[in-house]
Amino acid sequence: MAQFVKKDDDRDEEAEYSPFLGIEKGAVLQEARVFNDPQLDSRRCSQVITKLLYLLNQGETFTKVEATEVFFAVTKLFQSKDIGLRRMVYLMIKELSPSSDEVIIVTSSLMKDMNSKTDVYRANAIRVLCRITDGTLLTQIERYLKQAIVDKNPVVASAALVSGIHLLQTNPEIVKRWSNEVQEAVQSRAALVQFHALALLHQIRQNDRLAVSKLVTSLTRGTVRSPLAQCLLIRYTSQVIRESSMNNQSGERPFYDFLEGCLRHKAEMVIFEAARAITELNGVTSRELTPAITVLQLFLSSSKPVLRFAAVRTLNKVAMTHPMAVTNCNIDMESLISDQNRSIATLAITTLLKTGNESGVDRLMKQITNFMSDIADEFKIVVVDAIRSLCLKFPLKYRTLMNFLSNILREEGGFEYKKAIVDSIVILIRDIPDAKESGLLHLCEFIEDCEFTYLSTQILHFLGVEGPKTSDPSKYIRYIYNRVILENATVRASAVSTLAKFGAMVDSLKPRIFVLLRRCLYDNDDEVRDRATLYLNTLGGDGSVVETDKDVKEFLFGSLDIPLVNLETSLQNYEPTEEPFDISSVPREVKSQPLAEKKAAGKKPTALGAPPASLTSAVDTYEKLLSSIPEFSTFGQLFKSSAPVELTEAETEYAVNVVKHIFDRHVVFQYNCTNTIPEQLLENVIVVVDASEAEEFAELATIPLKALPYDTPGQTFVAFEKPEGVPAVGRFSNVLKFIVKEVDPSTGEAEDDGVEDEYQLEDSEIVAADYMLKVGVSNFRNAWESLGPDFERVDEYGLGPRESLSEAVNAVINLLGMQPCEGTEVVAANSRSHACLLSGVYIGNVKVLVRLSFGVDSAKEVAMKLAVRSEDESVSDAIHEIVAN
Repeated sequence: MAQFVKKDDDRDEEAEYSPFLGIEKGAVLQEARVFNDPQLDSRRCSQVITKLLYLLNQGETFTKVEATEVFFAVTKLFQSKDIGLRRMVYLMIKELSPSSDEVIIVTSSLMKDMNSKTDVYRANAIRVLCRITDGTLLTQIERYLKQAIVDKNPVVASAALVSGIHLLQTNPEIVKRWSNEVQEAVQSRAALVQFHALALLHQIRQNDRLAVSKLVTSLTRGTVRSPLAQCLLIRYTSQVIRESSMNNQSGERPFYDFLEGCLRHKAEMVIFEAARAITELNGVTSRELTPAITVLQLFLSSSKPVLRFAAVRTLNKVAMTHPMAVTNCNIDMESLISDQNRSIATLAITTLLKTGNESGVDRLMKQITNFMSDIADEFKIVVVDAIRSLCLKFPLKYRTLMNFLSNILREEGGFEYKKAIVDSIVILIRDIPDAKESGLLHLCEFIEDCEFTYLSTQILHFLGVEGPKTSDPSKYIRYIYNRVILENATVRASAVSTLAKFGAMVDSLKPRIFVLLRRCLYDNDDEVRDRATLYLNTLGGDGSVVETDKDVKEFLFGSLDIPLVNLETSLQNYEPTEEPFDISSVPREVKSQPLAEKKAAGKKPTALGAPPASLTSAVDTYEKLLSSIPEFSTFGQLFKSSAPVELTEAETEYAVNVVKHIFDRHVVFQYNCTNTIPEQLLENVIVVVDASEAEEFAELATIPLKALPYDTPGQTFVAFEKPEGVPAVGRFSNVLKFIVKEVDPSTGEAEDDGVEDEYQLEDSEIVAADYMLKVGVSNFRNAWESLGPDFERVDEYGLGPRESLSEAVNAVINLLGMQPCEGTEVVAANSRSHACLLSGVYIGNVKVLVRLSFGVDSAKEVAMKLAVRSEDESVSDAIHEIVAN
């Protein structure tokens, strides 16, 4: 024995020894020959079957021949009367999943076991038969299965019911005939039988809403003894409540009394299931929540970790929508901060941070400080996010919370954790003016010893924007210049840009900044030297104390309203000439659509001599194409081209989509057509457009497509005139007209004579969003302040009932056709309010910025506040008109 202990000690944290370690399929198959011995050794046979099952579950595959040999050998073991070996045989047959011609071999043995006096044989035989059988055999044994469902032995009944649940996926019509027997089994006194019977009965009826409702109604009045079945019933009841609440306008909530009654059940799982169901009801009121919160509060002090975890996790979810309802549990949750289970402690803390009051913040922070060192980074990030929300809720407590964030920022941690803290401090500085000075100093101290380049550059950029606006900007210069001396090239370049921003904004610091920038001219990295040279020339070069030009400030602080991808593409395409590169020629659309238009599936897209999409942007290509057509050459500069909109369904005879080209006084519809019939040639193809529902548009010209061979896309155009600068809207009906000629498949030549034909297309629309370019801004706050309040328009609107806040936000974004900024298009789950920032360029090249504030009440009525700033008063009014209409 001492020898074995020594061996274990020497192993030193090696993997636990497995009795199956190193077994091989070939050796085990050789061992399987013991199944053929005249005198069966039950123990030896069980060991071999165990090894075979292990191999199968480890992903080992048996060839058809090997599987067949093993199967036939295993069937011989039915001769043995050993109960343990018989159960192993059942398992082996289930795992091998024999083919239909092999199943016949064991069917008689299994049917014999189904009617055996040994209940264990009966239950297992039912499970195996239902697993390996097909529909034809199932009809033969259906009578036995029905009897088994109502059998007095609960093991047999449960086996039959569970088999029914599996068979419902493959033979639903047979299982549905068992409804009466299953209904009888629901009344069984055996807990597991009642649970399985209820699950099967619900699955049989799940597509019939009325039948499910009747089932729930009958069972909620009766007595369901099994706690597991009661939990299922609570879930089905919640489903019925959700579906009925959509149709019920009276305010009465059906079955709520049943759920409340379950809170007094003797089984803890039932109590918790009922409490959770109540908290998840749509539009639940504080009065309805109270009894559920009370029982969850009792669970918080339970001796069982699983109950404490379940309760605190549910309360954490409730706190997102009804924080006041959870405040009564705060004292109990504070005791959970020191819980040995770190998951429970983390959930307790984040819940307290959502529900705590202002007076308890200091006490809570002291408790959290001791706790933070014991949990993993992913839990720490959750805590940091909750602290940020708490600080925005109680701005006067910013000192305590900011100090806490700065302390944990100096501790050990991974990138995601540190980024969450930095992001939180940045948000607090932006939203709480009093926190700016202390917050910036905390960030400065952090970059003195920051190992993450990304975070250093992010903080330096933020310092360049916010630092010059503080009461004493000079105190930050030391921290910034230290980065030039001590850091890698990326951070040094970022530090040079930040120094330049201080020089541009604070005239008194300009001489000192120039001295530092000149030192950077000798850096060993070309990017750092180039930036220093650029900023020295931009800021004036001599370093005198003079006011910086407005253009220079715009250059340093202004947002780049051109997508970098488009700028890169334009620079790559620029050929050096006497003409300098003009940045105004770079397209501003965020997503460039290739001219190779979308077509019916499986067709190769090409376009009218268009260059490859990778070499030029879509707008440039469209502009060249349209200006090459004489009728459109006088329309001026193209403002916007839409994404292609399909006018036909997939797999139809002709595939047509439309691109809308918007000019100041004109609109051109480009119809991209593809002929998908090999035996036809289309000639003189045009689209006849009816603009009777678009009164402000007048048709100017139609450019026909001379020929449209099979699988070769072509374009036809229709141009309309509209009032200048007016965002006219309307609906246009479209009919494709053409002459069709038959093509000889052998020669590929078309007949001389053709027949006129037409093809009805879907309607197309010009909407308000067509007059807006999606153009993002890198810093929305700076862009908003630079536009100023002169042409700001603010109003409030009711958007009516909506499915969710997210749906309302997306609807307004799509209506305006603007670019969401800083990720504000994403709405947090269960959020009752949301702010969204949008930017764009309106027709006439007018910059527009929009701030949206949404709120939703318990009846899902959404209200919205819309603030618009632009360079033109009429454009601000136009945006409000779009929403109002």
